[in-house]
Amino acid sequence: QVQLVESGGGSEQAGGSLRLSCAASGSTYSGNCMGWFRQAPGKERERVALINTQFGSTAYGDSVKGRFTISWDNGKNTVYLQMNSLKPEDTAMYYCAAARDGCRWAGMYYWGKGALVTVSS
Repeated sequence: QVQLVESGGGSEQAGGSLRLSCAASGSTYSGNCMGWFRQAPGKERERVALINTQFGSTAYGDSVKGRFTISWDNGKNTVYLQMNSLKPEDTAMYYCAAARDGCRWAGMYYWGKGALVTVSS
């Protein structure tokens, strides 16, 4: 069983930056797709960023394009989310996810427990 553990959440002022990390541990992760999602109180879960770890291709939700960057360190089995120009509306619980096969937003199988990001104005 693959475990995903997020770290790096916290509080930041609007305009600042934070970086989230998600380490895959447990059974060897053999898939090639990792992603980040977020959910704010009272709202539906939202797509944030997706990366094909084999080809390096990425995709982003419209609300974070140009501000957030997803990356993958194969040696560390870790996916990162660099968040710049943070806005109060970025406040949410951020979840790391991984697919077993394929690479689609809806294809995530493994999920982390989440990391809280709070952005103040």
